[in-house]
Amino acid sequence: MKKLTYILLLLTFFAQGQILNPVKWKTKSVQKSETEFELIMEATIENEWHMYSQFTPEGGALPTVFDFKNAKGNYTLVGKTKESQYKKVFNDIFEVDEYYFAKTAQFKQTIKVTNTKLKEIKVYVEYQACKEQCIQQDATFTFQLPEIKVEDVETVLPVVSDTNNIDNSVISDSTKQDIKITKETESINDPKEIIEISLWLLFFGTLFAGILVTFTPCVFPMIPMTVSFFLKQSASGDKKKGRLNALMYGFFIVLIYVLISLPFHLFEKLSPTIFYEISTNPYLNIFFFIIFVVFAISFLGAFEITMPSKLANKVDNASNKGGFTGVFFMALTLIIVSFSCTGPALGGVIGSVLSTDGGATYLTIAMFGFGLGLAFPFMIFALFPSMMGNLPKSGGWLNTVKVVFGFIELALAFKFLSMADLVMDWHLLERETFIAIWIGIFATMALYLFGKITMPHDSPLQHISVGRLLLGILSLTFSIYLIPGLWGAPLNIISGFPPPMSYSESPNGVGYKNEFSNNNSTESNELPEDAYYGPHKIVSFHDYDKGLAYAKKVNKPVLIDFTGKTCVNCRRMEEKVWSQEQILSILKNEVVLISLYVDDRTELPKEKVYTNKSEKLIDTYGEKWSDLSINKYEANIQPYYVLMAHDESNLNKPVGYTPDADEYMNWLRDGISKFKK
Repeated sequence: MKKLTYILLLLTFFAQGQILNPVKWKTKSVQKSETEFELIMEATIENEWHMYSQFTPEGGALPTVFDFKNAKGNYTLVGKTKESQYKKVFNDIFEVDEYYFAKTAQFKQTIKVTNTKLKEIKVYVEYQACKEQCIQQDATFTFQLPEIKVEDVETVLPVVSDTNNIDNSVISDSTKQDIKITKETESINDPKEIIEISLWLLFFGTLFAGILVTFTPCVFPMIPMTVSFFLKQSASGDKKKGRLNALMYGFFIVLIYVLISLPFHLFEKLSPTIFYEISTNPYLNIFFFIIFVVFAISFLGAFEITMPSKLANKVDNASNKGGFTGVFFMALTLIIVSFSCTGPALGGVIGSVLSTDGGATYLTIAMFGFGLGLAFPFMIFALFPSMMGNLPKSGGWLNTVKVVFGFIELALAFKFLSMADLVMDWHLLERETFIAIWIGIFATMALYLFGKITMPHDSPLQHISVGRLLLGILSLTFSIYLIPGLWGAPLNIISGFPPPMSYSESPNGVGYKNEFSNNNSTESNELPEDAYYGPHKIVSFHDYDKGLAYAKKVNKPVLIDFTGKTCVNCRRMEEKVWSQEQILSILKNEVVLISLYVDDRTELPKEKVYTNKSEKLIDTYGEKWSDLSINKYEANIQPYYVLMAHDESNLNKPVGYTPDADEYMNWLRDGISKFKK
């Protein structure tokens, strides 16, 4: 997944300083009943560009937002705006998953008209389109609602849009009256371009988990018992039947686990966004946290979670039937009897997949992998009984495996609690707290593996094995690796698990203010009025006029930074290019930085009204800065950098994303030298 992200981000384009319009729209309306209409908006996205889902998590890219303008007193929305399948990619800059569309996207909203005199419906949409750089775009759609006789069929209504980037065929009024409108059965484009590498990683990860579960006290002793059953069939002379039954036994184990996932496909059809709602619902995440903690405590030995004995007995009796039916119930018996060990691991698989946007398909693949991993040893040893001699003998090591699972499951539980905390903005589990908990868990696991701590079901330990020693060293090393994260280290190995740096007690790192006060990059240890500490402790302004006034005061050129809170390449420039020593020195000492966030939704003062050339009302700072970029510089990309003199003229040609630090530094020096002349 990360490789795909890097490829998308490293694709370069050179058309800077021009108005880009990578998303084209088509719209239509379908009449479903006398008062209900379905508004359909389809986006065609240029190659290599992508736009974001309504549901992309906070802290990352800007989501698509729909605003139904004249709804009050005229119509009501029926449910939420539905959208076609999006892709999911982890963004290692913002440390969140991002949901986006490539090539095409479709949005549908059902409305119920309450005002019979309503003639039109206006829908305003804001969205972010990204390639190597990101641009903020918007469009307004006008859906005409002519008086049409309602038939017992769906009717297709013409649509007129008042934006210049929408391709609609407009039907004349005279044609509307003469044409007979019939039911449209259009196949909705729902692109499901699933990234294969993520599916393979999911499959092999759950396969490995299923295999590991076989090395627990509930499952491992059953391997020789089950294998002996099939060996008896082979010994009686029917070797083919014995091998076939062994294969069917494994097949039925896999089948049962796959069947568990099937209801979720039904849920997904009823509500396409159910997996997103699960992943972002704080209360469901808290529920998963509690379940994981209970399972972890069970693995650690406090109690056992078992299926009802009556159910186990009935299934076991059914396994005495002959043929494949008996083999099926044998497989079901294994799953039920071993539930105290497989249940927590199975819960972990289901909970982890449900907390993503992968949908029912991902869950089915995960269950298939887990079931195959569990069935694999039974099938292999039944088909090749001579390998049984290589199996280790049962013993206390089985409980050790179970306890290690408990520690890992306990650590994963806090990921769910962290997700709920982030959504609700409680700040109960900030980054430092999360990392401290993980340090405690894995350090304790290391002490357990070294024999310093024992659990209720552990056997007396005379010595520790080499494998246990190595695993203990690995756990201790991991704990030590996490410690710098308490002071702001990025911790790339677990990127995405802990909360982002912005969600911490010290977002800019420990000692931020002290370091800045000792820095000679400003004439004073105090910030200028209306200034802020930007990346790398650079003094910056968020207001154009105030920044320009300060630049005149200190006689330095202005560096305008058109940026965005959700702009990935803006962060890459700040982290990879601005951090270079020579460039950082220039930014701190030789220019006045004005960072204008085009996605800032802070409302402008009520007494001020701003309009752009198209007479669109501007009521947020982000819209104001975006309008400045478009109207003055004819550019709507981020990042976009302008070196400006005090008379607001350009010192050199503005540039966009420039990952080459030398090239960016030369551009800075060129503009500064012209200012000094």
